[in-house]
Amino acid sequence: MDDEQYCISELLSPLFIFISHSLSLSLSPPPPLLLLPPLAPPPGSPSAPVTVSTNAHKVEVRENSDAVLSCTFRTEQDQYPRIEWKKKGKDVSFVYFDGHFKVPFKGRATIDGATVTLHRVTQEDAGEYRCEISAPLDSVSLGETNVTLKVLVPPQTPSCEIPSAAVTGSVVQLRCSDHQSIPPATYSWFKNNLPISPPRHANATYLINTHTGILEFTAVGKEDTGRYSCLASNGVGSPKMCEGKHMTIEDVNITAVVAAVLVVCLVVAACSCGGFLLRRNGFFSRHRGRSFWISQCHGAAHISSQTLHRTEDT
Repeated sequence: MDDEQYCISELLSPLFIFISHSLSLSLSPPPPLLLLPPLAPPPGSPSAPVTVSTNAHKVEVRENSDAVLSCTFRTEQDQYPRIEWKKKGKDVSFVYFDGHFKVPFKGRATIDGATVTLHRVTQEDAGEYRCEISAPLDSVSLGETNVTLKVLVPPQTPSCEIPSAAVTGSVVQLRCSDHQSIPPATYSWFKNNLPISPPRHANATYLINTHTGILEFTAVGKEDTGRYSCLASNGVGSPKMCEGKHMTIEDVNITAVVAAVLVVCLVVAACSCGGFLLRRNGFFSRHRGRSFWISQCHGAAHISSQTLHRTEDT
């Protein structure tokens, strides 16, 4: 009997060990989970990059006013992205970097979020600006948008070139220019404080170019005599006018022209006659030798250079 019990125990022992081990495994706490970092999205899969936009890609303001350069952004994860503003030119220069404005914007620019306001802008501030948002924690970490600033300048007093006098029938140009206004000024002319209308027919004696500021008379007449002035305007600020100047148109003086022609003819005739008389009297020798006139008390003796040479030889 003891041998049988021993054999049964030997047979059942491995079974008990397996059951007890299984029970211990089921009752023991599960092993801790191993957390792996998220896998990067495979190439070509959609991702959420930094998005940067602006309310206005083109901004136009008058000189000495404020200009708002809008920039808004949205990030995927990074809550504190880096904000930079740059200005394009011959070289790209920083406007806002590392939380501060750079010269020449320091002290006259403010920032709200990523939107920059430039105060008291001048023509030097005009140009193209770029807002850059850098978010290192995002899958696509850089975004940007561009804003072009145009500073409008009102007309300045134009420079006028008006001749004081001209001759009837001649071509005369009156010029007017303002090189500082933005956008470029257009021009209108006045005679005796009354506007000169653009010519309405092909055979008009004058032409007006409102863009170049040139008033051209193809053949001026005495009726064109008067005081002329020019007005420059560009829709920004008040128009400006140059100081008027009087232009006189005179007829050709026929008597003076005839007298001048007669004087010229007389001078030419006198020179011709004088040359003929001098040659006839031997002043201009027909030979190789030169002629000399030697003054004497009671007259003048003509001695040729050949005679002088013969005398010297003897």
